[in-house]
Amino acid sequence: MTVGPDTLTALLKGKDVLPAAWESVFGMVAREDFVPARIWPDDSDAPLDRDRDPEAWRRAVYSDRALVTQWDDGRHTGTTAGRLATSSASTPSTLAEMLYDLDAAPGMRVLEVGTGTGYSAGLLAARGCRVTSIEVDPQLAHRARENLAAAGFGDLVEVITGDGTLGHPAGGPYERIQVTAGVRRVPPAWVEQAAPGAVIVLPWGTDYGSGDCALRLVVDPDRRTASGPFTLATAFMKLRAHHPHWGRYGGAALPEDWAAYAHPTTTTLGYDDVVGGPFDPVALVLGLCVPDCLARPVLHGALGGTLWLYGADTGIGHSIAAAHFAIGDPPTIRQSGPRRLWDEVEATWHWWHCQGRPTIHDFGLTVRLADDDTVEQQPWYRTPDHPLVAPAHEWSPPTAG
Repeated sequence: MTVGPDTLTALLKGKDVLPAAWESVFGMVAREDFVPARIWPDDSDAPLDRDRDPEAWRRAVYSDRALVTQWDDGRHTGTTAGRLATSSASTPSTLAEMLYDLDAAPGMRVLEVGTGTGYSAGLLAARGCRVTSIEVDPQLAHRARENLAAAGFGDLVEVITGDGTLGHPAGGPYERIQVTAGVRRVPPAWVEQAAPGAVIVLPWGTDYGSGDCALRLVVDPDRRTASGPFTLATAFMKLRAHHPHWGRYGGAALPEDWAAYAHPTTTTLGYDDVVGGPFDPVALVLGLCVPDCLARPVLHGALGGTLWLYGADTGIGHSIAAAHFAIGDPPTIRQSGPRRLWDEVEATWHWWHCQGRPTIHDFGLTVRLADDDTVEQQPWYRTPDHPLVAPAHEWSPPTAG
């Protein structure tokens, strides 16, 4: 069977992720017009090359798979995979679901942060939106302009080379803002350049985990506040300025006298309880309730694993904790610094468990611009009127009766 835009549209309809208003759009925009000749499907070490195997390349392009298109910020050469994937064509089903959240209508001004290949911008243009797209990488921006022009959208999308966190005020105010890279803190420019009632859709997460959750913010009339729920567990490559900064976490290094004063304790939790899978809600909840914490799980084969926790210095010094889980032995917990990071993680897990293990859809975020133009981010549980606060660290299970 020959694959193409129509088969991709049918695939997404079969998965019940394609909004009716976008069916004709996905059918008229060919993903192959935006995907380079060499791709790595789903972070695979083995590339697919259009010139060497055009049928396999085309099947991958019209599958529901993410396609890595750049490694190591463009420094990578050759056919083997690079160290860090830095640009990709997103999974079509994820793109479709986030476009559903965006709810962009013909004629709307749309700001896209992260042009990538240009495919998403092409979809928005085909929908009838007036699109400004920002790409930080000059080579990717140049290639996206070429792709959009070749596909017939060159006059409908303005591609800006620059820092997407600064937005593009000349094109605003925007009625919709779509972000295609993982975010850790919402930049003030996105709220400031949004129209009252505008929708901002972005992949948001914390340093506790590498995953993200799609977040749908609605901007208040004062254009100083935006709030909304998490809608979808996902994973995006991060904005370059939002990768974890190791220096902020003390270089993620052990203090010299770690063994002397980080006396061991234990826990009733297991490794899988606090690490979870790539789309497990526990990572989001722990990240929301244990802020400024970098989590790094290390598996030891079939023998167990260690969860390292590094607390950023927010004015009181760095903290560190290690939870070691070995098959057949009780867990060993060591902590040092002004924060007891493991105690925070453990108390949060028990709170989440006693709430019935709510999913990401039960949580949301409110963003406020402070007077000094910094951003305050307040997570909430179930409604914005119930801000989420960290549970008490000294956890004791509720007594019966």
